[in-house]
Amino acid sequence: MEQNKNISVRKRTSERTAFWTFRILSLCVVGILFWILGFIVVNGIGVINWEFLSTSPTDGMTGGGIFPAIVGTLYLVVGSVIIAFPIGVMSGIYISEYAHNNWLVKLIRIMTNNLSGVPSIVFGLFGMALFVNYFGFGDSILTGSFTLALLVLPVVIRTTEEAMNAIDNSFRVGSLALGATKLQTISRVLLPIAFPNIITGLILAVGRVSGETAPILFTAVAYFLPQLPQSVFDQVMALPYHLYVIATSGTDLEASRPMAYGTALVLIMIVLFINLLANTLRRYFKNKTKM
Repeated sequence: MEQNKNISVRKRTSERTAFWTFRILSLCVVGILFWILGFIVVNGIGVINWEFLSTSPTDGMTGGGIFPAIVGTLYLVVGSVIIAFPIGVMSGIYISEYAHNNWLVKLIRIMTNNLSGVPSIVFGLFGMALFVNYFGFGDSILTGSFTLALLVLPVVIRTTEEAMNAIDNSFRVGSLALGATKLQTISRVLLPIAFPNIITGLILAVGRVSGETAPILFTAVAYFLPQLPQSVFDQVMALPYHLYVIATSGTDLEASRPMAYGTALVLIMIVLFINLLANTLRRYFKNKTKM
């Protein structure tokens, strides 16, 4: 009895130790996150005003605003999502629902996982070689969108595949038993159920392409371009590259430092807004599925 009691006490002690260890580590992570955000807010909030958000840079990037960079960032994000999301979702559906579990599918999964770990600058060099030089698109919104789409395509594919595989097989069997075709089962039964989880891939994709600098450095952005682009074949300014420029290559680093913090804060707010919008869509489709 005494031995069993000691074992029980040790188990409870170990459990409490593990619980508080994980809690402290979680609080440390959250604390670091809030410390970083607070640092950027404190240093960048002073330059945020309507002029900063609605005008072009002036005085060697030390004055004016970042409106062209905001518009360019949104163009690149929307363009890459338009390209990557349909292709990634259809690829994930094919791997999950149509392809047999053979060596080809296993190879595709391995290559998809490997592409997820490739440094973004490699995608930038590939995009420059393929879209800029070979296809002749030049440095443009179109080239940057294709390059960023390739960057996030593995994330969308894997998220879609996992969302489809998580659906209970009884939905497939029941739909087919009622006379529905394979395509009708996927489009009307499986896809609405999986769509809230598929949007998770969209959120991850948007979060990544919004802050990437290396891929667009070779394919889309200009150092200084005060006017807005007129077509998809024009260059743009973008917040990540603009932040890099004014933080490292400006004529007066001390004068441009507040603008750098302000640009970082605007970029964070844009990513947060897009993520909140995507989460709202996710909850909407999830509630619609329950109904």
